[in-house]
Amino acid sequence: MSRVSIQAADFDLSTEVAALRATDLGVGAVASFIGTVRDRNDGAGVSAMELEHYPGMTEAAIETMIDDACCRFALRAVRVIHRVGLLQPGEQIVLVAVSSAHRADAFQGCEFLMDYLKTQAPFWKKETTPEGARWVDARVADDAALARWGLSAGNAA
Repeated sequence: MSRVSIQAADFDLSTEVAALRATDLGVGAVASFIGTVRDRNDGAGVSAMELEHYPGMTEAAIETMIDDACCRFALRAVRVIHRVGLLQPGEQIVLVAVSSAHRADAFQGCEFLMDYLKTQAPFWKKETTPEGARWVDARVADDAALARWGLSAGNAA
């Protein structure tokens, strides 16, 4: 199983978790995060979100993030799925799932990867609002979340 998938198609959490732990009886914990498209952002209604990426570059960047997470935490396996294309509010956009022998590493590894993805993964997001389309900028709060791991993003304006 590949650790990273960038795809337009939706994903199923139970299928992904079952595959993550299928051949490893040393797994004692699995932590996962699913992000969904919201219907509001920065005070405006959102009717759709479109995500773009650079194939190859995006996967390589996420693989590097996973390697970093595995060095920091005792992770046994990792699965990251990020969707691209046109998504509607309520649809799943990202999955991060990790396994480890113990829950602390699983929780921390999952949270670390999500913080890293939010600030460092090369995705471009455009929201459709009643006022028209707008690109989504990095947020100071996302950079601060990454900083608690000792990493600097500096993406937010």
